[in-house]
Amino acid sequence: MELRQIEHFIAVAGEMSFTRAAERAHLVQSALSTSIAKLERELGVELFDRSRQQISLTAAGEAFRTHAYEVLHAARAAAESAAQFRGSLMGTVEFGSLISYGPVDVAGALGDFHRAHPSVRLRLRLSQSGASAYLAALLEGSLDLALVSLPNRFPAQLDMKLLFEEPMVFVCREDHALARRRHLDLADLAGEDLVGLPPEFGLRRLMDEAFHRAGVQPHTQYEVPAGFAAIAELVGNGLGTAFMPASEARRFGDLRTVVLRDPATWQVYLAAPPVERMTPAAARLAETLLDAAVSASG
Repeated sequence: MELRQIEHFIAVAGEMSFTRAAERAHLVQSALSTSIAKLERELGVELFDRSRQQISLTAAGEAFRTHAYEVLHAARAAAESAAQFRGSLMGTVEFGSLISYGPVDVAGALGDFHRAHPSVRLRLRLSQSGASAYLAALLEGSLDLALVSLPNRFPAQLDMKLLFEEPMVFVCREDHALARRRHLDLADLAGEDLVGLPPEFGLRRLMDEAFHRAGVQPHTQYEVPAGFAAIAELVGNGLGTAFMPASEARRFGDLRTVVLRDPATWQVYLAAPPVERMTPAAARLAETLLDAAVSASG
C-alpha cells in the first residue's frame, strides 16, 4: 500500500464521485479508478459500494477512512517537521472558506502568508452545504483550518476562536417602500419576498431564527448558493429584498441599507485542532488570520 493510494482514496471518499475526485487529484479518471481498485485488492475488501448511481463507502471503507486520515496527517507532519531544518515552511494547508469574510481581509492575509511562505500550498475548500460540514472535516483530519459561521456546536476536540461579529441589515432598492426608514422591525417584513442563502448556510439560519423569535414567518422566494454579489444583483433587478452583514451591504452603493431593531449578529469562528495536532504551516496560517482579525477590529 502506497501513500499515493491513500491520497486517492481520501479524494474519492471526500467527493463521493470518481469524476470530481480525479479533478481534485489532477488525474484522469481511469488512473484514479485503477489506483482504488489496486488498493482494494491489496486490502482484500471493497471500500466503495458502486451498485448505485451515487457511490458510497462500505463498512470497511468507513473504518479505513478514519485511519487513512491519520496516516496522511502523520506523513505531512513528518515532512513539514524535516523541512523546518531547511529554514522554510513546506507542505499543504487545507482551508475551509466562506462566501464572505466580513470585515476581515482574509484574502489579504492569505496573500501575505503565501508571500512569506511560498513553498506552502494553500488549498481552499468552499462547502456548498454550509460551513457546519467543516466541523466534521476538521475532526476527521481532512481539513486543517476552517472559518465556521454560527456553529451549532462547539466540539471539545477543536479550538474555536471568535474571529469577528457584526450585525445583519436589511437591503433593498432605492424605490422600495421601506427604503427611507431609519430602523425596521422584522414584523415590518412579514410580506417581503426575500432573496437569501439556502437553509443549510449559517447566515440563513441566523435570519430564520430571528424571524421565529419575532413571531414572523419569512418568505424566501429565491435561494442563491453563491456570494452576495449575486444576491445584490437580484435585489437590484427588483426580484426581492435581502439581509446582509453590514460590511457586505456597504459594497453595493446602489442599494439602500436599513438597520434592524431586532438584533441578528453574524459570528464567524476560526476552527482548528489543538496546537499540538497542527502542522507548522497550519499553525502559522492560523496566527496570520488571527492577526488580520485584530487589525480589522482596531
